[in-house]
Amino acid sequence: MTDIMECDVLIVGAGPAGLSAAIRLKQLSPECNIILIEKGSEVGAHILSGAVLDPIALNELLPDWKALGAPLNVEVTSDSFNLLTRAKKFRLPTPPQMKNHGNYIISLANLCRWLATQAEGLGVQIFPGFTGAEAIIEDGAVKGIRTGAFGIGKHGEDKATYQPPMELRAKLTLFAEGCRGSLSQKLMDTFKLREGVEPQTYGIGIKEIWQVAPEKHQLGRVEHSIGWPMNAMTYGGSFIYHLEDHQVAVGYVVGLDYTNPHLDPFKEFQRFKNHPKIRPLFEGGKRLVYGARALNEGGWQSIPKLAFPGGALIGCAAGFLNVPRIKGSHTAMKSGMVAAESVVEYLSRSVAPHSHSPLEGESTEQSERDDLESNAESNPSSDSVGGDRMQAVPPTKTQESFGSPSRGEQGLHAPLAIELASYEPALRASWVGEELYAVRNIRPVFRLGLWAALVFSAIDTYVFKGRAPWTFKHHADHSALKPAASSKKIDYPAPDGVVSFDRLSSVYLSNTNHEEDQPSHLTLRDANVPVAVNLAVYDGPEARFCPAGVYEYVDEGAGKRLQINAQNCVHCKTCDIKDPTQNIVWVTPEGGGGPNYGNM
Repeated sequence: MTDIMECDVLIVGAGPAGLSAAIRLKQLSPECNIILIEKGSEVGAHILSGAVLDPIALNELLPDWKALGAPLNVEVTSDSFNLLTRAKKFRLPTPPQMKNHGNYIISLANLCRWLATQAEGLGVQIFPGFTGAEAIIEDGAVKGIRTGAFGIGKHGEDKATYQPPMELRAKLTLFAEGCRGSLSQKLMDTFKLREGVEPQTYGIGIKEIWQVAPEKHQLGRVEHSIGWPMNAMTYGGSFIYHLEDHQVAVGYVVGLDYTNPHLDPFKEFQRFKNHPKIRPLFEGGKRLVYGARALNEGGWQSIPKLAFPGGALIGCAAGFLNVPRIKGSHTAMKSGMVAAESVVEYLSRSVAPHSHSPLEGESTEQSERDDLESNAESNPSSDSVGGDRMQAVPPTKTQESFGSPSRGEQGLHAPLAIELASYEPALRASWVGEELYAVRNIRPVFRLGLWAALVFSAIDTYVFKGRAPWTFKHHADHSALKPAASSKKIDYPAPDGVVSFDRLSSVYLSNTNHEEDQPSHLTLRDANVPVAVNLAVYDGPEARFCPAGVYEYVDEGAGKRLQINAQNCVHCKTCDIKDPTQNIVWVTPEGGGGPNYGNM
């Protein structure tokens, strides 16, 4: 018999968005029963970000955060934006989006741990080590999630430690899984949330924390670069942030729309550190932590519909990263706060006369129900999910304020007449909508090459001020790869063990662990495709785009096969994104597995 736990609101994911939503809910409705689950072994275990934090959302959520002891200890003291050639570094004017006055260099993992203590102090129940394995969908609405089972052997057998899954049922469920969350992706398909929007595009961010010599450390310094080692037609750039305790966060981001299958983002990062203007900072230092994570880069035009019957997407599960600012935590937090306000509004209305249980996926006021039925009858082309017709509410003047008046055009879309109808227009009308709309064209224009992109970005920023009368489109990252035969091979230098390193020693520093005797969370739709297509056409790109050495082609008798080393997985999701045949399937492993980042 399956155990069932019920609550008012269920939140999946204890990142900035999920925790901010939980805190805001409790601030507005102290009696609300909230459960928050996190697949990591503890809050913060899987959190990885640059990270420079704009405190705008934190100021709104917890205005007294300084007195409460929030781990924001290093205010940015200087900015620099550089162009790298093979041997030189040229300082460029810092774009206004990248100026960090009033921002803080932080560990996002530690901020999440602190936010968790604030949430628990308000009465939020947080359960780390629990995965959301499946969304419960009944009568066309999400009713909660089923957790993953514990103690299942590699071949599907129950071990002595077996614990069955349980059902967590809620009136409303907020999905805050982060970039490329597995449940979020399925919900987008089920409820057709991506209809009428551009494909999401991604980057892979690879990061290390170093402790450098005291004389080389500059507390509060922020440095970014573009150019080498990427060629002019490939999007990529670095960050170097000086934290407390003589620590430096260094990382490199490569856009996953790159075309050359020989490119290896991990090795590009190691090569970057050996640049003659970068290497001296790390010589004599000690590498402390390593990690990698995919990040959303699509921006405004790639954001799906956010609300669906029984819940909503918040944070990076929806894709609110502001790429030109290299920031997404503040927008993720705000999305969680706005969603929480919409939840409280909905729950307060759900107790009115003639209301219907939110567990039935119906509108809460009789007038709304009548309108919904009327719309469905008058418009047979309305979306149909689970037999219930839903009609988009016509956009209001406020919704049109950022230039995307209809569902068929770019941007955040008009809400559906469902439970959280106020969430999406409220987020559109907030500073999140304004911020993302203003920079919507900067990332996609890099397809034209570095120099054209720099020129256009300057025109878009200084002349049009983010209000150009056009919106550029995206394409799916996996479709960008060219055949290996028509692509230039890349000669990467061997790691020196001083500044540059190999994959396996790096994965060791991520503290990644998965129970050996459990089903692999990485599977193939067709076991023949890797050799027949990926290896034959693209020279096996899986072995290069994975930053953890999960995939390798090994000789086996008369030929080769793809070996999947799932224990190495750091949950970056790159394979799920970049596989040219979309043959790799990433699902959540047993709860608690994966990386365990110290202060990323």
